[in-house]
Amino acid sequence: MKTVILGVTGGIAAYKSCEAVSRFRRLGYDVRVVMSKNATEFVTPLTFESLSHNKVVVDTFDKTREFEIEHISYAELASAFVIAPATANFIGKLASGICDDMLTTTVTATKKPVFICPAMNVNMYENPVTRANIEKLKALGYRFIGPESGLLACGVTGAGRMSEPETIVAEVDKFLTPVQDYRGLTVLVTSGATREAIDGVRFISNRSSGKMGAALAEAAQARGAKVIFIAGYMTAPMPSAAKIIRVNTTAEMFEAATSGAAEADVVIMAAAPGDYKVKNYSPSKIKAENVTLELEKNPDIAAAIGRNKGSAKLVVFAAETDDLIKNAIAKLKAKNADMIVSNDVTAEGAGFDCDTNVVTLIEAGGAMTALEKMSKRELADVILDAVKHL
Repeated sequence: MKTVILGVTGGIAAYKSCEAVSRFRRLGYDVRVVMSKNATEFVTPLTFESLSHNKVVVDTFDKTREFEIEHISYAELASAFVIAPATANFIGKLASGICDDMLTTTVTATKKPVFICPAMNVNMYENPVTRANIEKLKALGYRFIGPESGLLACGVTGAGRMSEPETIVAEVDKFLTPVQDYRGLTVLVTSGATREAIDGVRFISNRSSGKMGAALAEAAQARGAKVIFIAGYMTAPMPSAAKIIRVNTTAEMFEAATSGAAEADVVIMAAAPGDYKVKNYSPSKIKAENVTLELEKNPDIAAAIGRNKGSAKLVVFAAETDDLIKNAIAKLKAKNADMIVSNDVTAEGAGFDCDTNVVTLIEAGGAMTALEKMSKRELADVILDAVKHL
């Protein structure tokens, strides 16, 4: 999930920032609010906490928060900073490198995009020092939204009015999510390997890294989707998502995926769940010289979702070592899927724990597209493009 850090400074336009928080949240962004002490004289932190569902940070020396260098953690967490309203005082301090509170310290520490939304009296805005500060920040790469002209709080008409929340959110959203063809859709992605216990210390698993599933989650979110990410064991970094569910066994993945599929518009089964589990599991470590394991079939997650998918689109994967197309088509039909991503795991640049893949996309309608080797992140967008055209 992308995170917007909203900085609120001490201006009467601070009340408008409440609507900005709500709009960002409705678009699926995580919103964290950092307020100057003067801003709390206009809107209480509790208001922003209620709207953002996150704690509001004000005091650099707050003793009640968990121990961490908060201005650094927020600087790294952010996808973008939005300062709304940005007073002449804040703009001057930022342009001069002054870090005397949590907000100025956090913004100065970030390397992420910063959007500044000025709000002040027209004479303050037109003051040559303020104009010089704004031009200096623009030259340094800071982005400005507004201000607009109109009736100001002081009763004077002129430039200095903070842009409307709708305008601010739309511009930031366009920057963070330039391709929005999945906006309003929920995409469920399963990823990684499941583990089936043999005894108290051993298990059966496979070589899935979760890289393909993570790439799909990142791609879907980058295109505006709400992502539900169901992950087994993964060596790949965990992607950000609206909802992350960690599982161990195939049975746990079955429960999470079939439940989550009910709210999904697209379900992509990129995980490698175990087909079998150990029937004669031992809670204690087995120490026998020879061990015979009795296996039993696990529930078929994709087939269960395929039977009850309704209008949702179901995409499954086929990792094969021989008869690739024949086996993939059979699996596509058996799962009642809309598309299957088939790959020969023995091919160079394909298979488990690779950063690249070589696949053939096969649609239920019969269309087949063989793709060249590409990165899994590139492939994720190709798959999402194909799903949009189903």
